[in-house]
Amino acid sequence: MRERSRGRGRQAAGGSGRSAGGAAAPRGQRRGAPAAGGGRGLAMEEGAADLRQRKKQNCTESDKMAPGERNKENSKLGRLPKYMLIQRFAKLFFGCLAAVTSGMMYAVYLSTYHERKFWFSSRQELEREITFPGDSAIYYSFYKELLKAPSFERGVYELTHNNKTISLKTINAVQQMTLYPELIASVLYQASGSEEVIEPVYFYIGIVFGLQGIYVTALFVTSWVMSGTWLAGMLTVAWFIINRTDTTRIDYSIPSRENWALPYFACQVAALTGYLKKTLNCSAEKFCYLLVSASTYTFMMMWEYSHYLLFVQAVSLFLLDSFALAQTEKVHEVYKIYLFSLCVGYLLQFENSALLVSPLLSLVAALMFSKCLQMNMKKGTFMSRLLKIMYIYLVLMITVTLNFLLKMFVPHREHEHLLKFIEVKLGLNTTKNFTMNWLLCQESLQAPSQDFFLRLTQSSLLPFYILVLIICLFSVTQVIFRRICGEPLKETVKLEDGRIGERPEIVYHVIHTILLGCLAMCLEGMKYLWTPYVCMLAAFGVCSPELWMTLFKWLRLKAVHPILLALILSMAVPTIIGFSLWKEFFPRIMTELSELQEFYDPDTVELMTWIKRQAPVAAVFAGSPQLMGVIKLCTGWMVSSLPLYNDDDLLKRNENIYQIYSKRSAEDIYKILTSYKANFLIIEDSICNEVGPVRGCRVKDLLDIANGHVVCEEDDSYADSKYGRFCHEIKMNYSPYVNYFTRVYWNRSYFVYKINTVISFQS
Repeated sequence: MRERSRGRGRQAAGGSGRSAGGAAAPRGQRRGAPAAGGGRGLAMEEGAADLRQRKKQNCTESDKMAPGERNKENSKLGRLPKYMLIQRFAKLFFGCLAAVTSGMMYAVYLSTYHERKFWFSSRQELEREITFPGDSAIYYSFYKELLKAPSFERGVYELTHNNKTISLKTINAVQQMTLYPELIASVLYQASGSEEVIEPVYFYIGIVFGLQGIYVTALFVTSWVMSGTWLAGMLTVAWFIINRTDTTRIDYSIPSRENWALPYFACQVAALTGYLKKTLNCSAEKFCYLLVSASTYTFMMMWEYSHYLLFVQAVSLFLLDSFALAQTEKVHEVYKIYLFSLCVGYLLQFENSALLVSPLLSLVAALMFSKCLQMNMKKGTFMSRLLKIMYIYLVLMITVTLNFLLKMFVPHREHEHLLKFIEVKLGLNTTKNFTMNWLLCQESLQAPSQDFFLRLTQSSLLPFYILVLIICLFSVTQVIFRRICGEPLKETVKLEDGRIGERPEIVYHVIHTILLGCLAMCLEGMKYLWTPYVCMLAAFGVCSPELWMTLFKWLRLKAVHPILLALILSMAVPTIIGFSLWKEFFPRIMTELSELQEFYDPDTVELMTWIKRQAPVAAVFAGSPQLMGVIKLCTGWMVSSLPLYNDDDLLKRNENIYQIYSKRSAEDIYKILTSYKANFLIIEDSICNEVGPVRGCRVKDLLDIANGHVVCEEDDSYADSKYGRFCHEIKMNYSPYVNYFTRVYWNRSYFVYKINTVISFQS
């Protein structure tokens, strides 16, 4: 209210009010007054305030316009040439049709490829279920349990008080594994009456494939909104599909949380892109705001690590606002959405304390506090100018301090192993801990390989992305320099201006992709967050006349009219790229869909069949966490561990049970297994005889390091212990192993041993 009244006072004093009959003052006069009154910093501040005030007045006056004036405005719009209205409608209609069609075709493509890869429709239920590896099997197993429950309420209760999955442990599976997607899928399956129409597994994976279609559609719309042409959306989808290996993990793990969550984040980014635009009418602005709110909250409920990605987005908006390149009111409305989503998420996620100690909450609270300081301080004073200069430093200090205090006073179970992992990853610490070293050896947590950059270059994505990024960065730098010099932003950026860096939605995406790119350069798994937006930004750039015009303004072309050349290139370049991609990659995609791939694992099928037929119902199985997840899904039997990495107790369990592949005595292994009430032990030959590409990253190597069994001599290291490797020795069937374990089943890949009930130990 204070800013609004101050802005109106300035307009009344200068004779620039927008009342009916009042004459508008010249633009130069209106902008020059603030700059002369308070120096460069004050001009930058008041120029942004003046721009925000004019935008707010436009929206308010259009809402409060008298009926006669509104009818007059509508009549003016009605007098537009009919061909222009038809052209606008046709552009919107065909753009929406292309976006929806692209999403639907991508979903059909994924479904067809999945069918060709696994022969899904011709397999039995057990053979279908073993195609869900590791943690994916756990998610789908809980979906099955929900459908088998007598009622939805009873199913939810059993999941929140689950004591039939992990031995000697009761867990809240909904909170610990973020099972809200499974809850929604089970409700939809039962409420839609699909039991007699489609099998549960097809319904489940169909929803995931449908969400991937929405993901592609959202990227299409984002690029379309930024460039103004749906040709950019088509190019975005083409690059996304061609680089599918680096844009999505849908091929490897269908039920993974990011496959459920990232489509909602893409919708949020699309709505945020429209919301940040300057030339946006009130109805569209309200729609974008509501869509940002709904998608942000849904995204936070679908993925336990969502608040970290939203933190990166909040940092992007913070930098955008710090340089006065966007309307502060809009940015702070997004901050309020973050706060609301965190609060509601905290309550509905069973008081998830990880959200209270998240960096997102600390950053948003610091930003809101700094905003209050600025609003309550008189402008033009020394303290206000000092606060403006120290704004970024102040926000960072408050964020770090607040996060430290929250972690000190709020009881939380934040993943401490993640902090330790970051320390070791950055070289700040060393460890022999099995879990830490195992995480460091995972491919997704390594630096990206050269093959990754080679694939992006072969599809022409990386070169065009770098070109677009450089042009946008230079333009943004110019705009920031002008703002420091006291030049205000233009209300509308025209094509002939060649100032693409003045568009706030463009600046946001440039900052966002840079931050995500920095993460992707450290961890290969982050490429699935970065590469889709690389596709979108590169497609926007080559299809945007403004970007080409910005480049031509720097080059000072005189031989050819720059506007005409920019329009030609914005159509010709993406067309050429599209045809080249079609010629090179379309035959490969069609070959993928036409080939019938062989996926059959008879040893795992035989093992699951034996467990269901021969093992007691109350039996507890012990083995590698990945195999335990498949056993839980295919048989329903209780297991001693699961492939979950967000619980310290489960991580310790996994490390202890992995000792079956270490050089320890039969007595030690027996004590470990019986402490978890295990009845059967499963040895996997692929782990016991593993020949990994990198020595030191095999499970048995990591166990030897953690147990202190590694001896280094003359630049070489080997494992040394008075006991042989347990997984090898137990197969020999000699004492003392036969006293503790009895082999009851084996095939080429698995050896199953019954854990005997003995009174005395033999050495």
